[in-house]
Amino acid sequence: MRMRDGLLKMFGLCLLAGVLVAGILFPVFGAAGVISNQASDTVDSMSADLADEPPPLLTTVTDRDGQPIATLYKQYRVPAKPDQISDAMKWALISIEDRRFYEHAGVDWKGTLRAAISNSSGGDTQGASTLTQQYVKNYLINVTYRDDKIGQQRAQEQTIARKLKEARIAIQLETRMSKEQILAGYLNVIEFSRQIYGVGAAAHAYFNTTPDKLTVPQAALLAGMVNNPAVLDPWNNPERATQRRNVVLDTMVQNRKLSAEDAERIKKEPLGVVPDGPNKPASNCVGAGPENGFFCQYVQDYLLEHGMTEDDLYTGGYTIRTTMDRRANHLAKESAEQQVDKDEDNVANTLSLVKPGKNRHEVVALAANRDYGPDAEAGQTEYALPSDVANVTGAGSSFKIFTAAAALERGVTGIFETVAVPGTHVSNVFINGPAHCPGNSYCVSNVGNPPTSMTLQQALATSPNTAFVILLEQAGMKNTLDMAYKLGLRKTMNSNAATGGPPDPDAESAAVRLTQRQFYGPNGDYPGVGAFTLGVSPVSGLEMANVAATIMSGGVWCPPTPIAQITDRDGKPVPIKEEPCEQAVDEGLANSLAVGLSKDDQPGGTAAEAAAAHNWTRPMIGKTGTTQNNGSAAFIGATPQLAGAAMVFRPDQPNGGLVDGGPGNVYASSGTYGNMFGGKTPARTWFGAVSKILEGQPVIPLPQPDPRFE
Repeated sequence: MRMRDGLLKMFGLCLLAGVLVAGILFPVFGAAGVISNQASDTVDSMSADLADEPPPLLTTVTDRDGQPIATLYKQYRVPAKPDQISDAMKWALISIEDRRFYEHAGVDWKGTLRAAISNSSGGDTQGASTLTQQYVKNYLINVTYRDDKIGQQRAQEQTIARKLKEARIAIQLETRMSKEQILAGYLNVIEFSRQIYGVGAAAHAYFNTTPDKLTVPQAALLAGMVNNPAVLDPWNNPERATQRRNVVLDTMVQNRKLSAEDAERIKKEPLGVVPDGPNKPASNCVGAGPENGFFCQYVQDYLLEHGMTEDDLYTGGYTIRTTMDRRANHLAKESAEQQVDKDEDNVANTLSLVKPGKNRHEVVALAANRDYGPDAEAGQTEYALPSDVANVTGAGSSFKIFTAAAALERGVTGIFETVAVPGTHVSNVFINGPAHCPGNSYCVSNVGNPPTSMTLQQALATSPNTAFVILLEQAGMKNTLDMAYKLGLRKTMNSNAATGGPPDPDAESAAVRLTQRQFYGPNGDYPGVGAFTLGVSPVSGLEMANVAATIMSGGVWCPPTPIAQITDRDGKPVPIKEEPCEQAVDEGLANSLAVGLSKDDQPGGTAAEAAAAHNWTRPMIGKTGTTQNNGSAAFIGATPQLAGAAMVFRPDQPNGGLVDGGPGNVYASSGTYGNMFGGKTPARTWFGAVSKILEGQPVIPLPQPDPRFE
């Protein structure tokens, strides 16, 4: 029986050797049989991918000067070229994993047959894979099938078919790549635990160094880990990691790459890894920190909306140079925090800044009193407060900008013409007003006792409600909604929060289509709700800043872009398809509107006190806004060099008021009402930042009004 068993085992080994040889020689002699056919699937394309396609890399986001602010990645990997990896690292890996690496042509026949005999005879399982074969397997696991669990399992199957495929690809790789390239390729693709991939990332994460400076003990630890990264993690399992490191040192001695005396000395040394876990950057915009995180978030949102996939963004190895001015962003954050404490419950104070221009509207800063981050208990948030449609209670009377613009465009009035300002107004045009209004009408009154008539310019500075509801009646709801869309409220008016539901594709215009459910009726069949001019709908602070930029750009709308340049992993420019700039409104109208908005910072204007507190003397446009019950407020302002919107609102529990007790003493009211106004916290935030940002820059006058709109 023993002789029979021995003969059967010998026959099995011969058959196995024949299958291996037949599979390996298949590219030359052709294939015959099911096993060979299975092994030949996609070999050519796979070997080409391994030779030509680099693995996932991290994307770097920088400020406008090219200084990094964040990294985005799924696998933390810093690629290293062959000459950027220390000899100690190379020889440590070769000694423990593939001593005949420089002798074989991709497959180690001695090791393969030895492993086959051991495995089939019931001994310990031996892999016998060369570094080239391991490169193939790890590439499949960590790159090709990185998001495919089934594919990863297939890449590790203990089957002859899988081994044949792996071996054939390894042989092909050896004909296309040098040994140094294969070794570096392997060291760039392998995982070193905790989502750390490649020796470049491992050198930094484990030892805060670069791969060219890895010492023998450091290299021995890393080389030993590739066998089982999770089990040999030096922070979780320091004893096992030390034992494995010492085994690597012994193999280096056996391979004559290290003296026995040095090996014994090194074995007595500690592992030397950085304390408290690996030193690696955050994998998303949290890495931009509490100050720059909101800008990074907008960059990500913007690119995903403009054709880039999240997987591409997080694995493509791009360098994204943004338009963020680090100093301006810091001053914006500082000013927002000076007005509202960062940990104040249910109060968000935001500032969004955009650079006007007829070719681009570059976003300069996105800031909030709250820190960007995941720790809600510390007051942090990852909601895009300055850029998204986050203020659900509105920007108040700053929306009167749109009513004034529509009235100018329709010839209802000019900026210096007189408009009526009755103490109260009951509209016979609009409906669904407050409960105290007679019938189904819309009624409105003013705050304080303004004169019963004034110029449109004065009305924009002092903001009487009745005047603008009357102008809205005369200009028409449809025209005013269109104007808001044209000047910049694109994303705002597309949002479900603003529309109250999905748009009607058959409506007459973009603005009506996007907002008719809230302000124009389900089918466009009645004039709408007059409260639109009082700014009661959800709004994006960034888009309000871009409205001001459009006005200061002679009526040219451009998308508020955070992108200066994108380059790929090879340094080549990557274009993105952004909406083209457009002459949204007549240039004369925009210039005249700018003059109409130029008195809010002057004595009698609603922002005069805040402007004076910061010694403001520059020509500018400005408009404050406050919502019902003083629950949110805004200030929209611009100079020829910089446009911005500051908004304060309740992000967590919108219903209720805000109390302004002065800088640093702003809080959410426990009752229904507050005392917040756009000329308080928002205006102080805007002037506090912009006055410092523009220090040293020339004073530029506003454009002259067009006689057609005077």
